[in-house]
Amino acid sequence: MPPGTEEALHQHIKAQQFFYVLKGRATFKIDHNIIVLAPGEGLHIEVGSIHKIKNEENTDLEFLVISQPHAHDDRINIASE
Repeated sequence: MPPGTEEALHQHIKAQQFFYVLKGRATFKIDHNIIVLAPGEGLHIEVGSIHKIKNEENTDLEFLVISQPHAHDDRINIASE
């Protein structure tokens, strides 16, 4: 994920997700909380949580994301923050 980028705020109705940071720092907004992860740290996103990931750093962010079940066609974007 390039520096200064972020995904849209969204939720999944069926899928839970696990993010694991490989390189850089990931800033997550989950419901009304902000959580920052460093390399080697992971985070579980519960089904239905409103969330997004962003890269507020000056270097690339690399991470793994595992969705169970798969998150294809299970994403609802949230119009406003």
